[in-house]
Amino acid sequence: MKSIFNRKKGRHENNLPADFDRKVYKPVLRCSICTGEQVAGFKNLTTGKFEEVMLIRNEGELAAFKERYGISEMGKEY
Repeated sequence: MKSIFNRKKGRHENNLPADFDRKVYKPVLRCSICTGEQVAGFKNLTTGKFEEVMLIRNEGELAAFKERYGISEMGKEY
């Protein structure tokens, strides 16, 4: 059965390798003011496009994301 709702493909899958180009991508935690949803990903510094990597539901998932990509600090966008 086909879903009538279009789902964004690859939203919570890893679209970037664990070794990303730090000159091109900046790690960002995108947060919704209304719902509180948080999505970790990378922002392309030249185009400004945000690439979603992982939905963050708790501190453990955020820590796992930071550990996987070797990130100590990351900015938030609303």
